Amino acid sequence: MTPRSAVVTGAAGGIGRAVAARLHADGLAVTLLDLPRSADALRGVEDGLRATGGASAQPVRSDHVDVTDEDDVERAVRDHVAALGGLDVVVANAGIAVTAPLLETTTAQWDTTMAVNVRGVANCYRAGARQMVAQGRGGRLIGAASVAAHRAGRWQSAYSASKFAVRGLTQAVALELAEHGITANCYSPGVVETPMWDSIDADLSQRTGAARGAPMAAMTGQIALGRLQSPDDVAGVVSFLASPDAAYMTGQSVVVDGGMYLS
Repeated sequence: MTPRSAVVTGAAGGIGRAVAARLHADGLAVTLLDLPRSADALRGVEDGLRATGGASAQPVRSDHVDVTDEDDVERAVRDHVAALGGLDVVVANAGIAVTAPLLETTTAQWDTTMAVNVRGVANCYRAGARQMVAQGRGGRLIGAASVAAHRAGRWQSAYSASKFAVRGLTQAVALELAEHGITANCYSPGVVETPMWDSIDADLSQRTGAARGAPMAAMTGQIALGRLQSPDDVAGVVSFLASPDAAYMTGQSVVVDGGMYLS
């Protein structure tokens, strides 16, 4: 029997790496996707998962993709299916962040943020859904939102707008694809210990004159659980969204932020 399988974008590090590892441990065959410039890191993740194996011992492979390029995403999905026999879960995790006041945000920064964070998710949803509809056995589309998709952050106009868009996109896709047994949900992390948040801390420190690490420490003080989030904290939520237990859940954005924002 062909195992359930998943593609994960932005899998060379951070949340994507943790998500790929968790889904593989859950028994899914996995394709790790990231940009060509992340080839060495991606190969390291692939080798690590192969070495770990675990109870699943399912196949793991890696490929390069630019999520802003529709044709490239379609090609990556085709290659995944050719190698692993089908597609059950798409995790559109790749994303970028710009920390700048709107008055200083350039058109290039705005367009790049929207291209990666919104068009990239839409491309992954589209390519994955086409394959899932053709298979006729349903599937899971899972996108990366953020707490900034629920409550905008200062100096994050482009990022917040892109993540609000991911929520809206996910809700629309959930309505459109429900008849095919395909669910669409997104996850909304808070402050995660990843290179992206390190860069946000650096930008905030430069703008405010604070010492490096001070902005992250201040944000930690706003988290009810009293600690920064690890990528594994997010991976657990994605694991649930990809599991049979989430079969009746669609069109939702699950906030996993340690109690930073309560609504």
